[in-house]
Amino acid sequence: METIYLILVIVLFALAISDLIVGVSNDAVNFLNSAIGSKVAPLKVIMIIAALGIIIGATFSSGMMEVARKGIFHPQYFYFSEIIIIFLAVMITDVILLDTFNTFGMPTSTTVSIVFELLGAAVAISIIKRYTDPNAMEFSEYINSAKALAIISGILLSVVIAFTVGVIVQFFARLLFSFNYKRNLKYFGAIWGGIAITAITYFILIKGAKGAAFMSDETKDFIKQNSFMIITSSFIFWTIILQLFSWLTKINILKFIVLVGTFALAMAFAGNDLVNFIGVPLAGFESFKSFIANPGMEPDTFLMTDLTGKVKTPTFFLLIAGIIMVVTLWTSKKARSVTKTEINLARQDVGYERFGSSLFARSLVRSTNNMSKNFKSIIPGSLLNKIEKRFDQKQYLEQQNALGKKAPYFDSIRASVNLVVASILIAFATSLKLPLSTTYVTFMVAMGTSLSDRAWGRESAVYRVTGVFSVIGGWFFTAFSAFTVAFIIAMIISWGGFISVIILVALAVFFVYRTHIIHRRRAKSDDVKETAEEVMTGSKIANKCSVNVTHILNKVSEIYDSTLEGLTKEDFKLLKKTYKEVEKVNKKTKDLKDNISKTITKLEENSIETGHYYVQVLDYLREIAHSITFIIKPSYDHVDNNHKALLPVQIEELTELTGLVKDFVKDMNKIIQSQDYSSLDKAVEKQQTILKFIDSSRKKQVKRIKANEVGTRNSMLFLSILAESKSLLLQLINLLKSYRDFTDYLDENNEDNTF
Repeated sequence: METIYLILVIVLFALAISDLIVGVSNDAVNFLNSAIGSKVAPLKVIMIIAALGIIIGATFSSGMMEVARKGIFHPQYFYFSEIIIIFLAVMITDVILLDTFNTFGMPTSTTVSIVFELLGAAVAISIIKRYTDPNAMEFSEYINSAKALAIISGILLSVVIAFTVGVIVQFFARLLFSFNYKRNLKYFGAIWGGIAITAITYFILIKGAKGAAFMSDETKDFIKQNSFMIITSSFIFWTIILQLFSWLTKINILKFIVLVGTFALAMAFAGNDLVNFIGVPLAGFESFKSFIANPGMEPDTFLMTDLTGKVKTPTFFLLIAGIIMVVTLWTSKKARSVTKTEINLARQDVGYERFGSSLFARSLVRSTNNMSKNFKSIIPGSLLNKIEKRFDQKQYLEQQNALGKKAPYFDSIRASVNLVVASILIAFATSLKLPLSTTYVTFMVAMGTSLSDRAWGRESAVYRVTGVFSVIGGWFFTAFSAFTVAFIIAMIISWGGFISVIILVALAVFFVYRTHIIHRRRAKSDDVKETAEEVMTGSKIANKCSVNVTHILNKVSEIYDSTLEGLTKEDFKLLKKTYKEVEKVNKKTKDLKDNISKTITKLEENSIETGHYYVQVLDYLREIAHSITFIIKPSYDHVDNNHKALLPVQIEELTELTGLVKDFVKDMNKIIQSQDYSSLDKAVEKQQTILKFIDSSRKKQVKRIKANEVGTRNSMLFLSILAESKSLLLQLINLLKSYRDFTDYLDENNEDNTF
């Protein structure tokens, strides 16, 4: 019996390693966001500093481990076998849940997930006990309702507090420094740095030291008794040091603050969130040690009273966990996806928006704009003008454009506020042994500072608000799904025993593998959206056009062929697959159009005229995508609704039309790739031939309608395909002519346009 439970404890630790990997992938955004977003240092430097913070912070986690053992339920009322089931259900659920969010680049809370997983699994086992154990107590006795509600309330309250504090602190920081902060930094930079680093020192060292496994009680008492002296000394020391460095070395104080803040936040993250990943396995290990220390006891009768006491987690375990977290930080691609989501929602510039618009976001933005107008009307004009000057971004945006690809997403002032506010809130919660969600705090602080910094302008507000509420909605989904899945898995393990554990772990491994494949595809797709060049020339735009045009035309030809083949053969699976392909084409052409402004702003001054041709080409590409969409959609619906098949004569006409269109697109691609437009007239003639064929086919269809040979649905579909095919051909030839004009312009202006 002991052997089986030893295997289960080993499984818990194996799941803990996996959980550390997926957990860090999700939470890396919490401490990397500000440093990466402001580009205060090379990525390697930022990662090294964050890694050191994680290693040191891991040793501060000992006190937090009590949450996993007795924070959500009363372990003294559960048997050893039941406790192991709870812990297994929690770890399996956590791996699956966090990996899913990482795959889609959505930051979620590891704290909320672990709390609700513990709650869900404990509730499941409590229900089973109530109906199977004759000695069972009242349901409320098993769950630590007061502690669970305190934790949940603290987490929800942190969202409001973090956002509000972020807005307020950033507003006053911007008033003090403005966007052109370099001049003011000479006078106030050292003081700001002293306040920031002192605040970090106080909450990380003084408050966080309570849970440090390596500190003696004497050291902790000394720190506690001399808090005021340490704070005062720290402020004076850092203010003087930073001022001297500013005078003697021209050091950028803000960069120093951001790097120190990154270290501190990584440290706070490890101190607060390590419990989410290894707290449960360590509690399982302590349970197993307690069980084997009492020979002759049965796992179904041995109560886990020992878990109610205090247990000091060995520093060795904490350091091993810290090392795994650091390795994950350096190697996880999913961590970069999650980081990208938060940075995009907080960036200062306008461009591609990942999230769309929603009714709620539009209503909220409209109401906020109206409130802002009313509020401004009661503020004295002179004061309002002074505030507006502090928030003037004209010079800042010019600097951003000049830097091109090297431009940060937001400046160091905002980055420093993000880090200082977030690290203070998180470390303070850690000192109170409240598992505050680092994700909620850092995300909402970042959103608050970006709002205060007017990053959510009229051009982007609705999309950013939608994005923020999508993430927050994901947090509520985290709580619901964590509780539900852990509840179900606990039930399955309770009924299925050891075999069910093996099956569930295998399913978790398979699930992680599948999400890895999905993430790789998404990452490859997302790369297309980003413009790689810092400065664009006419030839570079033409090259970009050539690649995109030929790729999209080839896809259009394939889709056209597959659509008519699927329709004529009534192959629903083929049409469904083709419909997904046309959605990708539509998305690609939309992304290209959405990024027009971003591309044109990167044009060299002597290449500005080429922007007109670039816009024109993309317009025609978009129309081509629309035409092919209006061909596949009714065809798909026709077969999906099981309407009558096409007549043999109609199939024959569409088959011939498909061959003509495919040949035409093939010739177009040859012309574009070779840049030899001498055969353009032949292409036009071929287009006219196909158009005549379409007109002839339309006349034949009209005769069939007159003779009652076809029904209404058949006629609507067939005529729609012919009409959109005609539109497709017209847009194709327009695209070819536009591209010819583009290359002719480049030749006339002696730009190298060889691709």
